[in-house]
Amino acid sequence: MNIWNATSNFILLGLFNHTGAHLFLFVMVLTIAFSSLVGNALMILLIHQDARLHTPMYFLLSQLSVMDMMLVSTVVPKMAADYLTGQKSISPAGCGLQIFIFLTLGGGECFLLAAMSYDRYVAVCHPLRYPFLMSWQLCLRMAVGSWFLGAADGLMQAAATLSFPFCNTHEINHFFCEAPTLVHLACADTVVFEYVMYICCVLMLLVPFSLVLISYSLILAAVLEMRSREARKKAFATCSSHLFVVGLLYGAAVFIYMRPKSYRSANRDKIVSVFYTIFTPVLNPIIYGLRNSEVKGALRKCYESVCYLKS
Repeated sequence: MNIWNATSNFILLGLFNHTGAHLFLFVMVLTIAFSSLVGNALMILLIHQDARLHTPMYFLLSQLSVMDMMLVSTVVPKMAADYLTGQKSISPAGCGLQIFIFLTLGGGECFLLAAMSYDRYVAVCHPLRYPFLMSWQLCLRMAVGSWFLGAADGLMQAAATLSFPFCNTHEINHFFCEAPTLVHLACADTVVFEYVMYICCVLMLLVPFSLVLISYSLILAAVLEMRSREARKKAFATCSSHLFVVGLLYGAAVFIYMRPKSYRSANRDKIVSVFYTIFTPVLNPIIYGLRNSEVKGALRKCYESVCYLKS
């Protein structure tokens, strides 16, 4: 096959076709994405405004909300514009930028969720030593480390992916540029890169996921020793909710990035990608924040302040 001109644009085939049913799904996705932006923005505002939420736990939660907002903003506006205008092209530089930002945020969230699980472990299992074991210095290092590791992975994969020559087929059967989908179009031997990407996924996904499981296993062990049935019920509900979100994010990412090339299906990959690019960001502020009594108290206080100003 002829080598495709590297200065030409890619074509994103998108998630939806222009039919009535797909229009309904498109509007639904936009509604969920908007809800995600509003929910995470509200979470950041509450954490910033209420002094009672100026703790390591809520600082990490605010970082998660920032990542979720950026993730939705990276993928959904381009997808919506392509659907509405019919112009589905994206430049190689824009494609590389999408891969970099997406992997930076996705990898950062993986490590940030591990840091948040450690915070909950210390709070439940070692409450008296919490100020020492979860100091602000450690909290800041965890947050910066999450951003840095995600950015390192994103930069490496974006640069490596775009370094391949591409053949005449330059249509990407996806609604955004994702490294595995783009590598599939490469007109070169990508075995070494796929092996390296697999190693990166082990480090970026399975290592933090293992830390999350260990933390919550220790939390559940401590919960089982509680005498209060109500306390156990509340702790179980919280842990199960958190693990559901964690499982959704890690499970979808492992499915996309750790499968052999021969087992890939473009349509299936697009559906799975929706979960961690659109649905998970709207669940995070609900599970981690709005079900929390302190956050609900801050929200009530903010609402009362607004009502007082209007009166």
